[in-house]
Amino acid sequence: MTTRTARRTRRIAQTAGAGAAALLFLSACSSSGSDTSSDSSPSAGGRKLSGGVTVFAAASLKESFETLGKQFEQAHPGTSVTFSFGGSDSLAASITGGAPADVFASASPKTMKIVTDAGGNAAEPATFVRNQLEIATLPGNPDQVTSLKDLTGSGLKVVLCDKTVPCGAAAQKALDASGLKLTPASYEQDVKSALNKVVLKEADAAVVYKTDVKAAGGKVEGVEFPESAGAVNDYPIALLKSSTNQETAKAFIAFVRSAEGQKVLNEAGFLKP
Repeated sequence: MTTRTARRTRRIAQTAGAGAAALLFLSACSSSGSDTSSDSSPSAGGRKLSGGVTVFAAASLKESFETLGKQFEQAHPGTSVTFSFGGSDSLAASITGGAPADVFASASPKTMKIVTDAGGNAAEPATFVRNQLEIATLPGNPDQVTSLKDLTGSGLKVVLCDKTVPCGAAAQKALDASGLKLTPASYEQDVKSALNKVVLKEADAAVVYKTDVKAAGGKVEGVEFPESAGAVNDYPIALLKSSTNQETAKAFIAFVRSAEGQKVLNEAGFLKP
């Protein structure tokens, strides 16, 4: 081989090597860019979630669900969660009356059944937490309430949830099991309204959920009573078939039922399903 031929052969080999290296570099950049794009797009089933969902939820879920809503929105940019809290029976009536909503989280299977029985308005519900009753008294418990029976004493102004509301039905169940009769100063339409009567010192005590006593902090004092163990409420959640954003609604339900969602709910005092 001549010197000129050898030099030409070396130049060809160098050019080919540089070209191969360039191709490998471009391929790596393309692969890296693709992975970054995939990782930065929160999705469900490979598709990015977007749009808003409206959740009708029992009043006792207010603090926990507001926290979960913010966490869900942060995990899925481009989504928004709007809540309507109230007595489960009133919410069920609104849904069956045609109120636009995507998800229903009820404080009892009975109120959820109102919706599921109304022309198949909801998908199969699933229990995601449970809740137990507690007596809320004024801070320091000045009336020295230690039992459910103490609430029946004269001179005490006691508030209950309405019997059609899950917390009221549970309270009545506990009273019936104990053979006690209690005439409250008022029946309230949801558990927050009952609790607020004590917070505002308009009542001496109220039968509410443990979660509500905990959420109120030092504004009230909680008194446990053994009869509450026989009146624990299951909380079901369901996708409403009229939902206009079912993919995001399903993702929110999945988040509520996830380990992360359950941690928030358990820390608020809700019991595991």
